[in-house]
Amino acid sequence: GNGVAAKNGILFKTAAALEETGKANTVVLDKTGTVTRGEPSVTDITAADGDESALLHAAYSIERKSEHPLAAAIVRYAEENGVFYSETDNFTTIPGKGLSASVGCEKVRGGNYEFINSGAAVSDDLRERAERLAGEGKTPMYFSRGGRCLGMIAVADVIKDDSRSAVDQLHNMGLRVVMLTGDNKRTAEAIGVQAGVDEVIANVLPDVKEKTVRDLKNTGKVIMVGDGINDAPALTSADIGIAIGAGTDIAMDAADVVLVNSKLSDVPAAIRLSRATFRNIKENLFWAFIYNTIGIPLAAGVFINVLGWKLNPMFGAAAMSLSSFCVVTNA
Repeated sequence: GNGVAAKNGILFKTAAALEETGKANTVVLDKTGTVTRGEPSVTDITAADGDESALLHAAYSIERKSEHPLAAAIVRYAEENGVFYSETDNFTTIPGKGLSASVGCEKVRGGNYEFINSGAAVSDDLRERAERLAGEGKTPMYFSRGGRCLGMIAVADVIKDDSRSAVDQLHNMGLRVVMLTGDNKRTAEAIGVQAGVDEVIANVLPDVKEKTVRDLKNTGKVIMVGDGINDAPALTSADIGIAIGAGTDIAMDAADVVLVNSKLSDVPAAIRLSRATFRNIKENLFWAFIYNTIGIPLAAGVFINVLGWKLNPMFGAAAMSLSSFCVVTNA
């Protein structure tokens, strides 16, 4: 089973992982980089006071030090459009909320609505526009500087080509599929509809992700599929953690299974392989025991007085060889 899996880019770290993967009844998927490509691009820029250059300058300055795929989209856009940046100090990542840093004597922040609005008031018009964009499957990110909201930049990340078919395969195998993400609810639900998942749980911090996975384990065995640092606690908490090969080293270290080709369709493939391996083991046990169940009483003379049956040692040796032949051939 491990050999076949490795040839297809699926690495089971332990025999226990190979066994347990096929027993799951719920699959939890991270969104960015797992269901989606993780290569988002900037689609909309809305400056709060019309000063787009100030918004892009602040966003570029703070996102340069972030490793999140959404940050990479802003950095790429800024570089392509010749936006200047300032060096930052005291850079801090607040998991599931955003980023904070100092540019000169002013604090620059970037992140979700709740995070930015707590330090710089976001106008109703800006929030309404962000919600409309979120309904289209885009992720709005707000930015502030010196306690003043500068505006919002929306980033879109399309789903992978095989995400929908992978989810359909999981459904056909009788599994429930849940998408778990720190993204805002409207964006997550739009992606969830495209992927065809059963349930979307959004706006969750890394520790809440881990707690959600633990709660789902009360209904049966759970597989968690993710690729980022934020997914590591949930990957560890799940019965089986599956990491996307293109993800972070921390995610791959925390996982029980690694998908080298980074294809979501390899998740149902791993489950099928696990089930097939243990079905094969049970078949082999049948062939191994059926010969002994018949042959040992026969060799011991149990049937001599009743039916006159006995077992010639030559046939006994042949039966043992045939038993091994059936097992190996079946495997």
